Amino acid sequence: MTELGPVGYRIILENEHVRVWQVALGPGETQPLHYHEHPYLVIAIEGAINLVETADGQLRDAPEPTGGVVFRPPGDTHTLTNVGETRYVARIVELKTVS
Repeated sequence: MTELGPVGYRIILENEHVRVWQVALGPGETQPLHYHEHPYLVIAIEGAINLVETADGQLRDAPEPTGGVVFRPPGDTHTLTNVGETRYVARIVELKTVS
């Protein structure tokens, strides 16, 4: 089995309710294969054109404009590659407690 990486490259806030990750990818850089245990928000601080590749090899475009926010359900295992020409910086907010 492939070893999974972290959701982001560093945790900038964590408590019993949320975990906030910093993500930054230069053009052509890929975030390692990782698993999303919790539902989460992606907040694009510096947007870019990204490509998601799932663990089973499926590809999907993931353009994330600056200031954009998307919600994603838990359970996804994937990589994220910045296929654009600009730096990508985002915050991933994992929702650890959902009622």
